[in-house]
Amino acid sequence: MWLLRLAWALAVLGVAASPSPGPSPSPSPGPTAPPPDKASIFADLSPAELRAVRTFLMSRPELGLSPSRGGPLAKNTLFLVELLPPKKCLALRYLDQGGPRPRRQARAVVFFGGQAEPNITEFVVGPLPRPSSYRPLRFKGGRAIPFAARPMSQLEYELLHRTLAEAMEPLYRLLRDSTGFWYHNCSQRCLTFTDIAPRGLAPGERRSWLVLQRFVEGFFLHPVGLEVLVDHRDPDPRRWAVQQLWYNGHYFSSPQELAERYEQGTLAVARLAEPPSRQLFSSYEPRGRFATGTPTEVHGAKVCEPQGRRYRLRGNQLEYGGWSLAFRLRSSAGLQLFDLRFNGERVAYEVSVQEAIAFYGGHTPAAMQTKYMDAGWGMGSVTYELARGIDCPEAATYLDAHHLYDADGPVRFSSAICVFELPTGVPLRRHFDSDFQGGFHFYAGLEGQALVLRTTSTVYNYDYIWDFLLYPNGVMEAKVHATGFIHATFYTPQGQRYGSRVHSHLLGNLHTHLVHYKVDLDIAGTGNSFETVDVRFENISNPWSPGARPHVPPARVGSGWHSWGSPGRGGEMGPPPAPAPTHAGLLPAPGNGPDPAPRRYHLAVTRHHENEPTSSSIYTQNDPWEPLVSFEGFLHNNETIEDQVTAW
Repeated sequence: MWLLRLAWALAVLGVAASPSPGPSPSPSPGPTAPPPDKASIFADLSPAELRAVRTFLMSRPELGLSPSRGGPLAKNTLFLVELLPPKKCLALRYLDQGGPRPRRQARAVVFFGGQAEPNITEFVVGPLPRPSSYRPLRFKGGRAIPFAARPMSQLEYELLHRTLAEAMEPLYRLLRDSTGFWYHNCSQRCLTFTDIAPRGLAPGERRSWLVLQRFVEGFFLHPVGLEVLVDHRDPDPRRWAVQQLWYNGHYFSSPQELAERYEQGTLAVARLAEPPSRQLFSSYEPRGRFATGTPTEVHGAKVCEPQGRRYRLRGNQLEYGGWSLAFRLRSSAGLQLFDLRFNGERVAYEVSVQEAIAFYGGHTPAAMQTKYMDAGWGMGSVTYELARGIDCPEAATYLDAHHLYDADGPVRFSSAICVFELPTGVPLRRHFDSDFQGGFHFYAGLEGQALVLRTTSTVYNYDYIWDFLLYPNGVMEAKVHATGFIHATFYTPQGQRYGSRVHSHLLGNLHTHLVHYKVDLDIAGTGNSFETVDVRFENISNPWSPGARPHVPPARVGSGWHSWGSPGRGGEMGPPPAPAPTHAGLLPAPGNGPDPAPRRYHLAVTRHHENEPTSSSIYTQNDPWEPLVSFEGFLHNNETIEDQVTAW
């Protein structure tokens, strides 16, 4: 990406929060208060810890590490450093049984590009804050990480830009005459590109389709009708080559062939109008008026805290009403919550974002190839600054994040996370008790509020807004909002089968968004089970009217909605449910091509395993055919799930 770098709800134990009698609580401390000791085992690495890990690894002569920026691609570099959370068994022993504090460790991803056989290795580095050792981090099955599966780096983008600039030189006249912009040797009226993934059609390939666009505001919506396939698998960019081009509905074997067709006058040229200097259709500049004439120049409704904050934030621990939890912002995938408790009782050990997928259809080669898996683009590391009053209320608490992702040191992302209480606009509960004579006995109601923990991920054109909401009645909700710019391609008449024409030369392609979450439930302990229940009608004899046979719906038959339970915690909620199948909501089997298993299931339930911490990885995008983390392998182990239930 050159020049830029579902909601579900969980009801907790069926009990509502009940405030304790006593004086009003004092205002919560500011966000700079130190975290409680127990929550800090889940805290992200500090800038000092990130620097310490990098300094330690760079000092190891056997690794032969070089700075990430500049120089050749064929070198050994440190790509990513982030917290390696403690194993669940060790964390629970510390949190619940007074056991030893788990060692604080980092996960480090190293690209070994300077070797005869390049590869990627992940290391466990520790103990922090003063690391003194490292060892390889093994994946399930002991698989190695292919070098071709690595995420793109800024250095590789720079080299790809140079390759494309040289390849576009023969097309200078065509691009200048048809678009008014060009790629080779430009200074102002430049073209840019969007790269497409997966990068090829089989394991080991690294061939990217590049969509050329005018570099204006909202350039995602300005394709010029030219797409270029570049093979950049070799660590030596001098061996990279353009393999194919697509222009205005036709394929060409080389830039020279396309240029010759233009010079000969036999090319169907797509001539684009000059973009206006102001109020470009792709601009975010407000324009136009509503037909009603209602005011738009004045401020709308705002969130305020008339008596101060009702939540407490201490480091990475968040408390609100009956809720308490620890949180972190992973560079690799985004928000991750740990040790979620309601009224002091653990509900879930972990709730986290795992992956965001977007599958596209289209007529152009780039459109038909697009299957984005955003963990492969550093989904958690592109958490840019939140705008006060727009992205979050002015009254929100804002927190910085620090990432060491494709950089030569930690990078601070100011105000990357916000926390605020939000009026829902709907009463939590209410009742008007009428006397049915024009009066009433009483009215009772509770205001509806929720606490929001929010961050964003700007993955190139898309802006994901990630929310976790905590309600005072013991309900938690996860939401994601997709905004930003659409991923669009050049319009051709054949493309209308795959989308809608949204501008003169622009097709909005049909696509599907899928978001994957992990929910490691520990309701009243780790001994949970899972079942699916449905309702069906049956005929019975009516005991109070002989001869009549009413239809009565019994519960807990077949498969339908899903429920969790903990042995010995029946009571008013009924007996604990029986063991259940390991997956539900199976979608039709896909055809040929990459098939991330999370997209095939609405819900999958597995038993917790320490070697299955995530459902995807940063390598799946560029090797979806033989993924390093195969979620399908989590499901077919014929386990009885009566303990350590994890929902995906």
